[in-house]
Amino acid sequence: MKTLAILALLVSNLSAGPLQVRLKDFEDPPLGWRLWSHRAATAPRVFVDSTVSHSGRASLAVSGNGNALAHGGWEHDLGPIAPGKWYRLSVSYRWQGVMHPVWQIVARIDWRDSQNKRVAPPDYLYQQRPEGDWMRTWIEAAAPERASVATVQLFLSHAPHGVVWWDDVRFEEIPPPGPRHVRIAAVHFRPQHSPGPQANVEAFIERFQNEVHGPTDIILFPEGMTVVGTGRSYVEVAESVPGPTTERLAKLAKARNSYIVAGLYEAEGTAVYNTAVLLDRQGRLAGKYRKVYLPREEYEAGLTPGNQFPVFDADFGRLGLMICYDVFFSDPAKALAMQGAEMILLPIWGGDEVLARARAIENRVFLVTSGYDHPTYIMDPDGERLSVASGQGRVAVATVDLSKRYSHPHLGDMRARRRKEQRTDVLIPPPSGQR
Repeated sequence: MKTLAILALLVSNLSAGPLQVRLKDFEDPPLGWRLWSHRAATAPRVFVDSTVSHSGRASLAVSGNGNALAHGGWEHDLGPIAPGKWYRLSVSYRWQGVMHPVWQIVARIDWRDSQNKRVAPPDYLYQQRPEGDWMRTWIEAAAPERASVATVQLFLSHAPHGVVWWDDVRFEEIPPPGPRHVRIAAVHFRPQHSPGPQANVEAFIERFQNEVHGPTDIILFPEGMTVVGTGRSYVEVAESVPGPTTERLAKLAKARNSYIVAGLYEAEGTAVYNTAVLLDRQGRLAGKYRKVYLPREEYEAGLTPGNQFPVFDADFGRLGLMICYDVFFSDPAKALAMQGAEMILLPIWGGDEVLARARAIENRVFLVTSGYDHPTYIMDPDGERLSVASGQGRVAVATVDLSKRYSHPHLGDMRARRRKEQRTDVLIPPPSGQR
């Protein structure tokens, strides 16, 4: 059996076509696999488990073995690989006794040269989908300069009573991903002395139509577009969702074949919410977000807070929504990014520009604002503004590529790394009342 496994691996590596390797049906000891841990005191227990398997006869197991210090697991060298070529690593896993699998279960590629030296920060597998009792996780990445070996690492971290089983490891060369271009338009406009909500909506649409004539994928309007400049209260302009504002915006979405995000005040029963709605290209209501962090002024004006941070799938990627005061707190953007949001749309009245930039940088997402007292801009994951609306009635317009990787030269791809190193077990204590 070992001879056959060696032959299969050599055929995968040395064939004329693109590199394709699949590892399962593990022998004991498993061919080519070895324990990795920084030191003996932190070494977990690794073993082949013939009683648990996803797609074969046995799996690679890592146990905390009662040691709270344990960090490490299995590793295996694959190659040869070529710098600049794109590869996909995927693996299935399941666990028991692991309290916080987000950061305690780690699969990654450690890129190394022919001398077994690391040539770039590792790439973490963070995209995943459930497969019954198992989870399938994967990453697609380009081999960095000087890389000749991809070392697959399958770890368990600081889970003394936990076990993780790894199976069906696949490593294959893939075509470079094409760009995912998204053209965004964010409107900067503040109506004055408006007769009412629908007049506001028409004025916003007119400004957009006057400024943007080419195709767009997303149109963003600001927070509370139905109340600003009307002299009315939040409760007085509140409406159902769907309702008159979404109905009018739906016509624009369909006419311009664009997604639309806009802020309004939503009435449901006796409750009133500060809400951002998302319409798809056909004008259908694709989702809504109720502002979670209400400032004192909105509580006192009779609004009710939302209680969740939903994300939404568009035909080009995954979107998250925030509203104004949310930007003062780190958890809304973090919650959206952890769910895979690649872009956050932020209708905003006014807010801290430094904190807004921080939300983009720390979560490695595009951030788009449409504001009144806050500027209107399109920002990349490095916190750089790609476009800024130059004044009243103007529109910030930019085309971004959601496939572009924004990697730190020393830290690597922080979009993936933050998701895998985010501590979900250390809770923030409530205010203590002490100075």
